Amino acid sequence: MSQASGSIASRISQKISSPEFRNYFMSTHFWGPVANWGIPIAAIGDTQKDASLISGNMTAALTLYSALFMRFALAVQPRNYLLFACHFVNEGAQLTQGYRWLQYNKFGGKEAAEQKAAADAAVIEEPKVVEAVAQN
Repeated sequence: MSQASGSIASRISQKISSPEFRNYFMSTHFWGPVANWGIPIAAIGDTQKDASLISGNMTAALTLYSALFMRFALAVQPRNYLLFACHFVNEGAQLTQGYRWLQYNKFGGKEAAEQKAAADAAVIEEPKVVEAVAQN
C-alpha cells in the first residue's frame, strides 16, 4: 500500500516539476480564469439578496459577456476549460439573477413585496389600536 502511494506521490511530484506544468501554472491561461472566478462567486452570493437590488442592465451585460467568453474559451488553442467552467457557472448565476429581476420588476414581484410589507406593518400597528381603544 505504501509503495503504491509512494509511486503516486512520485508521479505527482514529477508532473508538478515538469516545465510544461510550470509554464501553464505561470501563464495567463491559468491565472486569468482563476482571477475571473470572483464574478460567478459574487453572483451566486447575490442570489440570496433582495431582488430589488438587481440591475437588469448589468445582469444582461454579464450574461452576454459570459456567453461570448464561453465560446472564446473553446476557440483558443489550447482550449481553456478552466475559463469555460468559470463562465459556464457565471452564465447560470446571471440567468438566475435575470429571472429574479424579471419576476420582481415585470411579473408582479414588486407589488407583492409592497403588499406584504403593508400587511406586516398593519399587523404591527393593530395591537396599538386595540390598546388605545381599551384605554378610552
